[in-house]
Amino acid sequence: MAGGADSAVQIGGPWAHRSVSANGTRFHIAEAGDGPLVLLLHGFPEFWWAWRHQLAWLPEAGFRAVAVDLRGYGGSDKPPRGYDLITAAADAAGLVRALGEANAIVVGHGWGGLVGWTLGVYHPKVVGRLAVVSMAHPLQMVLGAHRPVRPGPPEQLCIPVPAARPSRTATDQG
Repeated sequence: MAGGADSAVQIGGPWAHRSVSANGTRFHIAEAGDGPLVLLLHGFPEFWWAWRHQLAWLPEAGFRAVAVDLRGYGGSDKPPRGYDLITAAADAAGLVRALGEANAIVVGHGWGGLVGWTLGVYHPKVVGRLAVVSMAHPLQMVLGAHRPVRPGPPEQLCIPVPAARPSRTATDQG
């Protein structure tokens, strides 16, 4: 991946850049370390660089950290279709296998978190562990558990708050 637009995402650091083919698409990855695979999935509108700090310290903790540019982002292919969650999950599952592993610790942020949740449903054997940052569980979004909090600064207007559900006790009738 020398020259052109690809070189713009190949920022130097304690990691190596390369391309990996999975699910019929070429993905740019930045990787560092040896050990259990940690697959890092970025959010919108980011690219692998969002995980630069984790790429530096995960190897020190004994992990193989791989930050990928998801389909359509950074140095990865930008095909005309395939931007749905099921395809993105298949991409991630294919990446784990293409990286020579049966499963991975998957960490997703935002859109990458939603891809991680989908990966766990459609390809459960590929997900050893799942950590999601800044993305509610899909069922919480479907059930409408997001409600605005009291007025305050703009960043506080749509904080996800679990909906209160009545609890039943042994003394309840019915």
